[in-house]
Amino acid sequence: MSPILSTFARCAGRPGLARAGLARAATLQQVRHITTPQGESIQAQREAAAKESAPSHASSSTRHDRPQGAHQPRKPVTQCLLARRASQSLPLASRRAFSVTSSRSRNHHFDTLKFVQKLKDEGFTEDQAVALMKVLNDVIEESIQNLTRTMVLREDQEKVTYTQKVDFAKLRSELLNTDATESSLTRATHERLMNELGKINSRLRDEVQRTQASVRLDLNLEKGRIREEANVQELKIKETETRIEQETAVLRERLEAVKFSTLQWLIGVCTGTAALLLGAWRLLM
Repeated sequence: MSPILSTFARCAGRPGLARAGLARAATLQQVRHITTPQGESIQAQREAAAKESAPSHASSSTRHDRPQGAHQPRKPVTQCLLARRASQSLPLASRRAFSVTSSRSRNHHFDTLKFVQKLKDEGFTEDQAVALMKVLNDVIEESIQNLTRTMVLREDQEKVTYTQKVDFAKLRSELLNTDATESSLTRATHERLMNELGKINSRLRDEVQRTQASVRLDLNLEKGRIREEANVQELKIKETETRIEQETAVLRERLEAVKFSTLQWLIGVCTGTAALLLGAWRLLM
């Protein structure tokens, strides 16, 4: 309320601006409560609604809002002024396109008399102050209705909260049970896998040891067989060497004999050739 009051107070020293603001507020208020037309003139509907609701509403609001002992001049507050100013500010097309709804009961959410008195103290007339009070009241009521549409009752909220707490407790118990079950299953599976891994390790160790023993035995056997074969090969080599030596000695003897016979043959041939040459020389001489 303080920004609106300060705006009204700033407009108090400027009557033209105050009237324009009042006319604009009345126009917005009338536009909020209008519906689609049904063939009648909006000016006539507004005047009829204002004539029906203004006297009773003005007297009831003044009677209930005014404290005892306050002597203020009572003037009938009608909505004709608001309808006239709204019709003057609205264009002709908008006048034909809307119609006013029936008047509704007003619930004041603030001290209307005090608010009107403050506006009058700031320089507004009583009609203007009452019109601004009604516009502000309608705005506040519409804001409260808009807020209440998005709100719930405390009982409903408590029920929802209790239901959520129960669901959360149930979910927590289920999660704990599931966690305990899964943990026990995981431990049992882990132990079983560890036992199987231990068995597999022992089996692999035995297989490795058995394989190493068999490989060592095979290597020893191969070494012995290789040694025997090497010894046999050495014996054969030695026999071959002795045979070669024997054959070499025989060949040497044969060569010596061939050499001796060749020398004998050469000596005889040389001797005969020399004898023939001497005999031929003697004959020629």
